[in-house]
Amino acid sequence: MSVKVYERILQLFEAEGINTIFGIPDPNFVHMFHLAEERGWNVIAPHHEESAGFMAEAVSRMTGKAAVCIGTLGPGVANLAGAMMCAKVENSPVIFLGGQRARITEQRVRRGRIQFVKQAALFEPSVKYSASIEYADQTDEIIREGLRKALGGTPGPVYIEYPSHVILEELDVPDPVPPSRYRLVGQTAGADVIAEAVELIRAAKQPVLLVGHGVHTTRSGESVRALAEAMACPVIQTSGGTSYIEGLEDRTFPYGFSPSAVEAVVQSDLCLAIGTELGEPVHYGRGRHWVANEANRKWILIEQDPYAFGVNRPIDVPLVGDLRAVVPQLVEALKDTPRTATPELAGWIEQDAARLAELAETAPSGMTPVHPARLIVEATTAFPADGIMVRDGGATTIFGWTYSQAKPHDVIWNQNFGHLGTGLPYAVGASVAEGRKRPVMLVTGDSSIQFQIAELETAVRLGLPLVVVVAVDYAWGLEVGVYKRTFGQGSLETGVHWGTETRLDKVAEGFGCYGEYVERDEDIAPAIKRAYASGKPGLIHVAVDPKANSEEMPSYDEFRTWYAEGTQ
Repeated sequence: MSVKVYERILQLFEAEGINTIFGIPDPNFVHMFHLAEERGWNVIAPHHEESAGFMAEAVSRMTGKAAVCIGTLGPGVANLAGAMMCAKVENSPVIFLGGQRARITEQRVRRGRIQFVKQAALFEPSVKYSASIEYADQTDEIIREGLRKALGGTPGPVYIEYPSHVILEELDVPDPVPPSRYRLVGQTAGADVIAEAVELIRAAKQPVLLVGHGVHTTRSGESVRALAEAMACPVIQTSGGTSYIEGLEDRTFPYGFSPSAVEAVVQSDLCLAIGTELGEPVHYGRGRHWVANEANRKWILIEQDPYAFGVNRPIDVPLVGDLRAVVPQLVEALKDTPRTATPELAGWIEQDAARLAELAETAPSGMTPVHPARLIVEATTAFPADGIMVRDGGATTIFGWTYSQAKPHDVIWNQNFGHLGTGLPYAVGASVAEGRKRPVMLVTGDSSIQFQIAELETAVRLGLPLVVVVAVDYAWGLEVGVYKRTFGQGSLETGVHWGTETRLDKVAEGFGCYGEYVERDEDIAPAIKRAYASGKPGLIHVAVDPKANSEEMPSYDEFRTWYAEGTQ
């Protein structure tokens, strides 16, 4: 069949189940946008290309597939750079497309050229694959290589550019083939290592499941639940794996921030790690809480990338494969001999429930401005049970780790890279991925929301069921705390405070959102309810106590241990 290059690119993505593209329209790709909409794609134009990258990343997390965004040559592609770096560190398979001048432009001896820079080389350190479609007949091989790289091994972003004239050329090509014809799909582990893993599981007295970010991004909750039930063990969340699996909420404990998690880890004689790099926030699986009983603890790791095994700690049984395929193998092997839970599990469940209830009871109330701990309690208590939770901010997120009362099945936040400002684009992308039906709540700080605040208009334009709850202390709250810890009370706090006249609810109203200002804790939940009922995206400006926000961050010492080897 005869097609234009831009149509072929869409066809190749459709073969992967991709039907959404983010980008700001430009002459380099208006033909692609026009045709994508005709073909039923979601074509989303944000107000900044970096937001487009973050939105695409959220789509990949919510669908378990690659996602696509695009930027025009020069400044548009430059604006994608931050999102590329973020996707690389967050292991997100985002396909970044970029326009470019004709290659002859690069070779000419000229000065003062418009919208031109050698782009591909700039991004090579931030992506898994960087390529240019120089000739129309390279389209299939380069797009498919990009998909192989993005989804194979440790997932991550790729960058593919095309000179603007190439995208309009004609191709004579066959119908696209399914992904299994050009990349490895659903890789299983060998029967011998599955048998070894099952033997360790059956022999263990106190096993734990360590569940990471990859379980959520591969949409593997159902099979992991079956495995946890067969093992009759606690589920320990990494800092990136904070989405709760339906049916396992009570036995799931956040690593480091729950005494039940710490006790379960300390007593464990087997850790089965799934969807995690065993990174710094879990002390590489060998420091801090893991030190006790290290000599008696066995490790099983499910990992798609064979080069990941043994890097951060020794592994007894490496299960190489796609966790979407490997976890069901373990479930099948264990189905006839399920374990019986140890008495400690019931105690840990009871202890963690009591912890959450006590936190809700003791979070300071009756303050004006609101104590940030009470803000988290009230907001997360009002969180819709079927909703998507998005987090952003420094101090706000730290308060959230301890005081959150919700156990959402979908949580999105930027844990590995720590990139502030991702929250609002993530919320938009997640809602688009879910068909704009499920309620979304973004809990963020005032400094973070302002990075990409123009995307409130995008949310309004798309009619998203989104409520943004903003903790407002008119400062970089986490950094205020750093100044106080470093130099003492009353020291200069250079560059961390900003104007107290800002009303973010009014800003939101200017974009067409529902806005409300709150300064009493008893008004938070009703304001959230009104925002959802408004039928528009909403923003609740909650004035929080700046002193408490900077000085009373809970579990701050635990957070600092994430830098397992210091700041070097």
